Amino acid sequence: MRRLRILTWHVHGNYLYNLAQIPHELYLVRDAEGSPHRTGRSGSLPWGEHVHDAPVEALQRMDFDVVVYQSRRAWEVDRLELLSEAQRRLPRIVIEHDPPQQHPSDTRHWCDDPGALLVQVTPFNALMWDAGATPVRVIEHGVRLVAPAVYEGDQARGIVVVNHLAKRGRRLGRDVYERCAEQVPLTLVGMGSTALPGGAGEVDQHRLPGLMARHRWFFNPIRWTSMGLAVVEAMTVGLPIVALATTEMATVIRNGENGWADTRLEPLVEVMRELARDPVLARRWGEGARRTAAERFGIERFVADWNAALRDVAG
Repeated sequence: MRRLRILTWHVHGNYLYNLAQIPHELYLVRDAEGSPHRTGRSGSLPWGEHVHDAPVEALQRMDFDVVVYQSRRAWEVDRLELLSEAQRRLPRIVIEHDPPQQHPSDTRHWCDDPGALLVQVTPFNALMWDAGATPVRVIEHGVRLVAPAVYEGDQARGIVVVNHLAKRGRRLGRDVYERCAEQVPLTLVGMGSTALPGGAGEVDQHRLPGLMARHRWFFNPIRWTSMGLAVVEAMTVGLPIVALATTEMATVIRNGENGWADTRLEPLVEVMRELARDPVLARRWGEGARRTAAERFGIERFVADWNAALRDVAG
């Protein structure tokens, strides 16, 4: 396949890092202010020489083969304000990172374009969104750890990775976290995490896999979201997963094999207590989680799926 020049936006850093494993040139929209989603090659992730900044003032003079939109703002605002008419006609892919927020099953997707390809990151999201006439393809996550780590589990406590959990409320499971943290030892990491009990602050991406590796299990309190990349990263390291059995999580976690999922908090708390008491059980479930990650969320499959999508839209 020929090497493509792809314009996209910096929306979710970890997802973009994994997307950057595809063998193509990526150009990231950047403005002078570094405003949201226009930050270019920002952050500490190792982007590689094939990832470039695309200054907004130069965009219309640049040549691209495909445009990959990653947010509603990019589709409804940046596409019209920043791109030329010819660039708007280029082969186009829209990545939807989340399930619908307004209504779980009756929300029409904001990309209503039969000429675009709508990429959903989980089968659950594809099921719930009403895409209308826009063609849909599911490309599940693929993970390449920024800093490889091997499970140790020497700390008899769980780790939770959620940014701004204190502000984001019930959808992200603040109440679930607080109720469980009263009964089992949990470490919360992420932006703004020190506002809650057990909060350890933000952790650099290069340090996070090693920090997760020392914890006995990973707890995901989120009610309604996509399959979180932090969960997949924890599985890749080898942590057993304890989670709410909602959204795509219900198809990933197999109770007693790679973790435990339930919609009741009491069984989840009891499972976490058992993992704290039994490191052998935790390691066995963690090995199951690592196998699941390799089989379902391997970076090679992710790259192959993206190459196939790009070949189909760009020819």
